[in-house]
Order: sequence, then C-alpha cells, then structure tokens
Amino acid sequence: MDVFPGKILIVDDEPDIVEFISYNLRNKGYLINTANDGVEAIRKAKEFKPDLILMDIMMPNKDGLEAVKELRMLPEFEDTAIIFLTALSDEKYEIEGLKIGADDFIAKPIKPEVLATRIAATLRRFRKDENQEQKVTFGDLEINKTKFSVYYKGEEILLAKKEFELLSLLASKPGRVFLRNEILQRVWGTDVIVGDRTIDVHIRKIRQKAGIDLITTVKGVGYKFELE
Repeated sequence: MDVFPGKILIVDDEPDIVEFISYNLRNKGYLINTANDGVEAIRKAKEFKPDLILMDIMMPNKDGLEAVKELRMLPEFEDTAIIFLTALSDEKYEIEGLKIGADDFIAKPIKPEVLATRIAATLRRFRKDENQEQKVTFGDLEINKTKFSVYYKGEEILLAKKEFELLSLLASKPGRVFLRNEILQRVWGTDVIVGDRTIDVHIRKIRQKAGIDLITTVKGVGYKFELE
C-alpha cells in the first residue's frame, strides 16, 4: 500500500502554471488545492490545512510575502512547510522570503521532477522533526516541547499552559524581539480577546517561577528571550 505523501496548496495567479504544477504533483499522489492570490491563499489554507504551501510572490490583492507573514503569525501555520516558487530571482526577495519564515526559495522555471524532489525533501525534513523529541537547552535551562516541561539546574519549573507556550515561542528564536501583537496572535490566537496586560502578567509569572531573568522587555516594542 502506497503511503499518502501529503496535501499541497499551490498559490499563483497564472492559471497555466497552477494547472501544470497541479497535474504533475497529483501524479505523485499529492492531494492538491489552489488559490489565485494571497487573500484566497490564507482562506484556503485555513480550510484545507496543507502540509506544504507552494507560494508565488507577485500576485494581486495580497502578494506572497504578505500572505506568508500573516500565515506565520497564526499558531496553526507556525510549522507548516512553505516554499516560494517565483520568477523573481533577485537575491533580496530570497533573503526577505527566508527571513519571514519560508523554508525554501525556488526560481521559475523549474523542471517538474526537480520541483517534486525539492518538495519531497522539505516534507521529509518536517516529518523527521515532528517524530523527534522537541527539546532545546540553554545552559542549565531545558525546554521540552514534546513533554511540555521546563527544567532549570535539574529542578522542574511548573508553568501553566499559556506560560509554557509563551516561553517556548520566545525561546524558539533567542535574541529576536517578538512584537506584542505577534505574541497575542501566536499564543492566544484570534478567537480570544486579551490585552497587553495579559502578556505582562504571564511574563512576570514565568520570571517568578523560574527564579531567573529569562525574558528581556524591549520598552514599547515587545519581548525577547535572553539567558545569560
């Protein structure tokens, strides 16, 4: 019995390209859905829940860069594989695409077999990561995302669910400043209405429970994880 390779959302405003790529990937066993612009891509992604999104950059209504920025701020798409497939070969677009959370950047035109190979490699990497225990260590601090546990110098720090999710988010990219709005969307989502004070209270509790200063406040901007 063949293993189902996954679901792919193809986003491009050129019907011929969408049809051509869809045909070749369906022949590889993928379940395909399509969108014509960034606005439709976000809606289809929420409905279809793809394993991988193949995204063009230059599109009407909302371009691919903006669409990916919005998708990465939603908790359900934080770990979805995203590949930019675009005719824009300028290095600045590639750098920008990777900075906002894309996992690969492929220039058009590309042979169908090469594209399928790149997609399969990206999905294999993601599935390998999912099967491994998600654990990060910073000196004496250990954050285990699989077991939802935090240890400091061998002693467990008991955190509430949102406290753990907040710490995990900040620690996922040490030194990077997370904006307040991004934290609210990625930890609490868009269905729950909470204010800035909610973040402040949770961070204060994390600091108290850990007994060390794990998080730096960037006044008027947000927070970042810095453990000296």
